[in-house]
Amino acid sequence: MAAGLAGVLLLLLLLFLRLAARGPAPAAAAKMKVVEEPNAFGLNNPFLPQTNRLQPKREPSPLSGPAHLFRLSGKCFSLVESTYKYEFCPFHNVTQHEQTFRWNAYSGILGIWQEWEITNNTFTGMWMRDGDSCRSRSRQSKVELTCGKSNRLAHVSEPSTCVYALTFETPLVCHPHSLLVYPTLPEALQQRWGQVEQELADDLITPQVSEAQWGPLLAPNRCSISFLHLQGYEKSLRALFEDAGYLKGPGEKEPTQQEGGTTGLGFETLDNCKKAHSELSKEIKRLASLLSQHHIPHAKPTETSHSEHLGQHSPTDGVSEQLRGDPGLRGNTS
Repeated sequence: MAAGLAGVLLLLLLLFLRLAARGPAPAAAAKMKVVEEPNAFGLNNPFLPQTNRLQPKREPSPLSGPAHLFRLSGKCFSLVESTYKYEFCPFHNVTQHEQTFRWNAYSGILGIWQEWEITNNTFTGMWMRDGDSCRSRSRQSKVELTCGKSNRLAHVSEPSTCVYALTFETPLVCHPHSLLVYPTLPEALQQRWGQVEQELADDLITPQVSEAQWGPLLAPNRCSISFLHLQGYEKSLRALFEDAGYLKGPGEKEPTQQEGGTTGLGFETLDNCKKAHSELSKEIKRLASLLSQHHIPHAKPTETSHSEHLGQHSPTDGVSEQLRGDPGLRGNTS
């Protein structure tokens, strides 16, 4: 019996010595974190080359729009569709991460916060542009805001190549007035909006701007629209929204190529040019009559022939200067 007890003690002693030789177990072993996204673990790894991380082309635009939505800034909302995880970070960006174990699983930027989409004087969506390159352009996403019980990314689709449509639900937009543009404007721009509405009521501006309606200022090579003082209601409001920072001007956007289309505002034939010029002349007479009825002083444009417009005068001649209106706009004309 004594021999058996000695054997047991010897075995216990050997086991103790083996455990002591291994050292204490690491404290963090019991708290090991399981990586749920194996393809994205290295995106922010400082030891990886810079080319292996997500590379935004620019900084997001400043916060703008309804102030009660600013609380969403700094938060991100994700949705897994098929083998991709989409992440929407309001006022920041939209990203996509492929949920596979492929060695070259895709992770990229689908757009960076740029501007609002405004329809009927209401904020209807957020545009994320200047994402990763896609053929000859950049990826872009439009995020539609809809009423929901909680903040969540509800749906993602790709209606056209490299253009994504996201639906974001939030209780912050459930009130019928939560997305109206007017209440978000500073007082000075609200007053300016009121002036635009008054001009529309007095028939001093038209509801919409038509390129053919405003007509051409004929240059030697083509017809180009440059009557910037003849602005319609929608164009005036757009300029107001741009000044508020809700929309970006044409020079601040990435140029979009249209298949089979041409760039610029032009007229394909001389007949179209003459027709547009005739329509413009009628519109000028109508506006001049309205100005006279309201006893508003105005300068009468100098009459010129079509041939003079076509080649004998440049857009900087006297007639063009009168039609162009405010000299402060000269540097912005096309």
